Amino acid sequence: MNAVSVDTAGRPPSVDALARELANRHTLPHAILVDCARRAIANSNPQEAERLATDFARSLFRDVVNATGVLLHTNLGRAPIEVHAQGRASNLELNMLTGERGSRQDAVGKLLALLCGAESAIVVNNNAAAVLLVVAALANGRDVAVSRGESVEIGGNFRIPEVIEQSGARLIDVGTTNRTRLRDYQKAIDKRGNDIALVLKVHPSNYRVEGFVEDTPIRELASLSVPVVADIGSGLIDNTCPWLEGRTPAWLTNEPGARQTLNDGAALVMFSGDKLFGGPQCGVIAGRADLIASCTQHPLARALRPGSLTILSMQSLALAYLGRTASSEIAFWNMATISVNDLQSRAQKIVSAASTGEVIEMDSIPGAGSAPGARIASAGVVISGDYLAQLRNHSTPVIARVKDSKTFIDLRTVRPADDAVVIDALRSINGLR
Repeated sequence: MNAVSVDTAGRPPSVDALARELANRHTLPHAILVDCARRAIANSNPQEAERLATDFARSLFRDVVNATGVLLHTNLGRAPIEVHAQGRASNLELNMLTGERGSRQDAVGKLLALLCGAESAIVVNNNAAAVLLVVAALANGRDVAVSRGESVEIGGNFRIPEVIEQSGARLIDVGTTNRTRLRDYQKAIDKRGNDIALVLKVHPSNYRVEGFVEDTPIRELASLSVPVVADIGSGLIDNTCPWLEGRTPAWLTNEPGARQTLNDGAALVMFSGDKLFGGPQCGVIAGRADLIASCTQHPLARALRPGSLTILSMQSLALAYLGRTASSEIAFWNMATISVNDLQSRAQKIVSAASTGEVIEMDSIPGAGSAPGARIASAGVVISGDYLAQLRNHSTPVIARVKDSKTFIDLRTVRPADDAVVIDALRSINGLR
């Protein structure tokens, strides 16, 4: 850290003078450097300005290298995406055939509907918004039946009972925490005083009950007299994964697919765009056209609509799925399917180039509540000692994990193009720069 100048009388510099000194070492806007200088002088510690400026720069949104082995790491933005825009205006709400105002949902909705085998589809801000909009549009002032075992809280304090309450509907608990049968739903529908508008089936994410358990599958719930809407959570489009060469990965065996859920009789499915779909943060609602229309006409639909970059990204991803090029064009599927042999080869090159660490087999996980409990064989580099902070403070931060006083760099979640970043970060730790 460079010393801050003081005058001959020992007085601290002016705010402006201190900000100009900071500008010699930081590229932050002048207004931010002035704020750092002002706060440091107010604390009677001008030397603190350097740290304040450095901390502010490090707090800004930026690219990092995910070396944690968690493919969909919520703290790291979940699915990694690339958005390509030309800096021009777009036909977001312009009907190119008529020249009149159109809907931002039309094109992407048609693509997603085709992908899911649905009549219609729309995109909203996130999956919580999808659930909220569906319940508000279809069950406001009425009852929604949910199994007690699915009345869960997932990340970010997203609680099913509270979402239903905010929608204006009333929650009807069905069955027990560990066992809910079809007759439990039928009893709730038949009970005098209930006015059940729909049955909501919820993916429990990371919550699991094991042992003496039973739930009711969609194909049985579809026999009820009210629509069944399913929050499948993680956004697997088709559990046969036709966009991949070979068989469906074993770690996806128990993950529900949107296409299969609709084929089993669900009226609507809701899922996240930034999980197994491999896209930006958003939520998708797909299914019956009349129910989708009710959602689009609800006042909340405008508040929950996505912006142009989200629409553009989802359109590109849907085209990749439909074109069977998802495994190469979508970053999530690329890193999820790379072979362990390839990872080991990369790890060996990194160890050799960095002159530190050793190659090790390890397990990655899907993350973000997707395929809970699943493990994906992987490989990477391990170093004795805790180097999380040093790696995180590298010019391009490398986010790793520590266990038993060892630092693990899992290469399944590192793009091959970023191996050079990992090498540079490890060489810095090893004093080779």
